[in-house]
Order: sequence, then C-alpha cells, then structure tokens
Amino acid sequence: MKEFTKPADETLKKRLTPLQYEVTQKEGTEPAFRNEYWDNKKPGIYVDVVSGEPLFSSLDKYDSGTGWPSFTRPLEPENVTTRQDRKLWMTRVEVQSSHAGSHLGHVFDDGPRPTGQRYCMNSAALRFVPVERLAEEGYGKYLPLFAAAGGGAKSGGSTSAGPKGAGGTSDRRETALLAGGCFWGMEEIIRGIPGVLETEVGYTGGTTPNATYEQVKTGKTGHAESIRVVFDPERLSYEELLGWFFRMHDPTTQNRQGNDTGTQYRSAIFYLNDQQKRTAEAVKARVDASGKWKRPIVTEIVPAGDFWTAEGYHQDYLEKNPGGYTCHFLRD
Repeated sequence: MKEFTKPADETLKKRLTPLQYEVTQKEGTEPAFRNEYWDNKKPGIYVDVVSGEPLFSSLDKYDSGTGWPSFTRPLEPENVTTRQDRKLWMTRVEVQSSHAGSHLGHVFDDGPRPTGQRYCMNSAALRFVPVERLAEEGYGKYLPLFAAAGGGAKSGGSTSAGPKGAGGTSDRRETALLAGGCFWGMEEIIRGIPGVLETEVGYTGGTTPNATYEQVKTGKTGHAESIRVVFDPERLSYEELLGWFFRMHDPTTQNRQGNDTGTQYRSAIFYLNDQQKRTAEAVKARVDASGKWKRPIVTEIVPAGDFWTAEGYHQDYLEKNPGGYTCHFLRD
C-alpha cells in the first residue's frame, strides 16, 4: 500500500459505479437495508473498493439493526483514519481509508463489547473477498484468523439462536419492516410468532436522522413507530407474516391505534424489495376484499428508508413490564 497512487478523478468515474463514486468521493450514503453487504454472513474480509487496502473482517461484523454493514473494529487500524464531520447539524466521526482517502462511513460509541464501537460502513465503499479467495487475491496472511475461528464469521446477530421458544432454524434469514401503532404491543405479539428470529423496535418512514422518541412523539418527524423483524423464510413466509400483521392491529384507522393518535401510529408496510411490494399489495387487497373489516384498509405500502433503533428501554418493553400499556391483540 505504500506504493499505491490514487487514480485521477476521471479514471475513478469510469472504474466505479455511480453509487460507489458518490459514496467514496462525494461522502454519499447508500440506502439502509438496500445495499450489498448489510446482511452478508459469509467469512472473509472487506477491502477498499478503490485501493484494495484491507479494512474490516467478518470476524468483527455484527447486526447493528441499522441496515448497513457494521463492525466492532478495523482489521488493520493503520488503514483507516477518522475526522470530525459536522454535516446534518451534528458532530459525527467520519471514517476514511488511509491510502485512497475513500469515504467509508462513520464510527459511533454505541457498539457491543469488547470495543464498544460501531463502525457503520457503506457497502458501496467496500469489496468483499471471501475466505476461499484470500490467497488467490493476495490476502493470504489473513487465513490463519479464520482457521483459528473455525473458518466462520463471529458476527454477532448473524447466527441467531432464535427467539424464546423458537425451536430449530435454518440458515436463511429475511427482514421485514412493519408499523401498526405503538411498537410495544406490536413487538410483544410478533416475537412470539413461530419462525420469527429477532425483533427490534425503532423509527422509520420520516426524514429526521438519528431520530429519538422525544422527537418522534411530536408527530413532526414523519417517522412511524416500527418493528424490524428478522425471520426464517423456511418456517414463516413474508406473506404469512403479513397475515399476522393485519390481525394484530386495526388497519382501517388513519393515524390511530386505540388511544394513540398521530402519524407516528399509522399502519404501514415498508418494503425492502419489489417482491415484498408485490406480496404486500396482494395481501392488502385480499384482506380488504375479505369483509373482515367494515371500513377500507388504509395501510401504506411504501419503500423502506433509514431505520433508527429506539432507545433501550423500549426494546421488549412488555416482556420487561408485563402490566404495561398495549392496545394490540390478535383478531380471528
């Protein structure tokens, strides 16, 4: 890497995809949950898409719930640099590659042990090299790391044992983003559905970055209280999950569930791909035509955006507080 010379800007424009160029050279940000590596669980390393310098390892990758690939630490600390970023009316710590100067993402102090850090990266700034190609591509020095780890990735959250009482799971995982009123009651029901592996409550659908409950509860952020659901598609299909979704809340009330009113309590399905969109539209139409509800279904079906994890005290709230408030129950 000491001999690396960054290519000219015109060369980079030709070599990189438009998104890769926008992220690495213009400090852009790719969409959450709609990028190449956010849910990648294969063992290997991640290198700079411009220079090829080694940056991160799957051994340090974990599911942060943000929809971007996240790591607890760099693979080679000397290959990353940081600086203050004051955009978006806040101070953040930007992460760049040392030799290419590529914008990679940001680092936060809310990660898991042992480092307590979350390197939240853009997939577009990275290229993944699977463990079986490390030697072939000149990264053979890292093979012993994976041999010591049994050849697999220790990515917290990527190999879930499932929810309480979930039973056996397959190696497949899919994600859904749903909103149907207060997320306490929604999560309490969803986490008990067979085939659901993980649940996390948060805020999505609006424009305010790093949203907090104090902001969302005003109804001015555009965000809805939402649930990120990770499920095993071999045990629970997306269509079946939506069947449960339409039973656990009233999808006919505009911006309201029970005593909770405001846009943050609206009914919405945030689809992550075109197949989810088609399935959601089909299920909504079927429920609407079933006659089970006296009024029309008003559930929004919209593209997924950034998902901001809610504060810790909101997570599994009704499990921690069995007598807490909820207006959610399953209808026949």
